[in-house]
Amino acid sequence: MRTLGLGLSVTGFLLVGALSQLYLFTQLGELDLRRASGYTVSADFTNASGLEPGSIVELAGVQVGQITAVHLTGTRARVMLRLRDDIHIQDDAIASIQTKGLLGGRYMLITPGGSEQMIPPGGKIRETESPLDLPGLMAAYIARRDKTAATAKDTHAP
Repeated sequence: MRTLGLGLSVTGFLLVGALSQLYLFTQLGELDLRRASGYTVSADFTNASGLEPGSIVELAGVQVGQITAVHLTGTRARVMLRLRDDIHIQDDAIASIQTKGLLGGRYMLITPGGSEQMIPPGGKIRETESPLDLPGLMAAYIARRDKTAATAKDTHAP
C-alpha cells in the first residue's frame, strides 16, 4: 500500500514538472502550440544573416509573427514567415532585417506601405532591406584608410 502511494506521488511530481516545462516553453517562445493559425508569406533578401526559424517578426514594435524557414533560392535568401490571421500587410510594405540592441539577435521589421492592395496568403513581400554589414564596412574603412596613408607616405617621400 505504501509503495502505491509513493508511486502516485512520483507520477504526480513528474506530471507537474512536464506541465511546467510545457508552460515555460510556450511562454518563452521556444514552442508555439498555435503554429497552425496564421498565414505564410515570403521575402527575398541579398543577405539574411542572423535570421533563423523562430526569429520574431514585428510591425510597429509589436510581435505579429515568426520566421519559419530560411533557405537559398538562386543567389538570394528566401525567408518564410508566418503572420497572425488578423495582420494584413500592404503589397508595398518593406521587410527589413534589424538587430535588437548592439549585440542582440536579429528580427524582421515590417514597415507598412500606403497601398490598398494586401499581400495574400502565400504571397511575397517585394521590398526588402538586408541587414547592415558592420564587419564588412569596418574592413572597407580600414583598407581605405591604409591605402590613403600609403599614398600620402609615397607623395611625401624625398
